[in-house]
Parts: sequence; C-alpha cells; structure tokens
Amino acid sequence: MVWQERISVDPNVCHGKACIKGTRVMVSVVLSNLAAGESVEAIVANYPKITREDILAAAAYAAELTQESSFPLGR
Repeated sequence: MVWQERISVDPNVCHGKACIKGTRVMVSVVLSNLAAGESVEAIVANYPKITREDILAAAAYAAELTQESSFPLGR
C-alpha cells in the first residue's frame, strides 16, 4: 500500500488538512469513524466517494505519522 497515491494535502481543500485524494473527506474523519468502531463497509456506505483502499491508506498515513512524532499522554 502506497498511501501517497491516495492521500493529498492541498491548502485550497479543507484548509490544507489531509484528505482522500479527489474528495473533501478528511483523513481525520475516516480515522475517527474507525476509532468509533465503524466498519470499513459502513464508512464506504456513508462516504460513497471513497473505497476500502482509501480507508487503508488513511490508516497507513496515520501509522507513518506516529513513527515520526511522539505525543505525551495525559493522566
């Protein structure tokens, strides 16, 4: 999976937030849906312009970001 083929960042689209390429569906929205327990099928049904592969690309993008940075965990 090459997430770069499916994720884009354009300052003119969604204020420069990472989106599924060719859409205004932000990666953060996809990830929030996954974190809430939504299935891939349900997400695709709710956002018909994206595919299963787009959702996997969003997860791969997020995984790569976590390798680059660490975030303090609150108590």
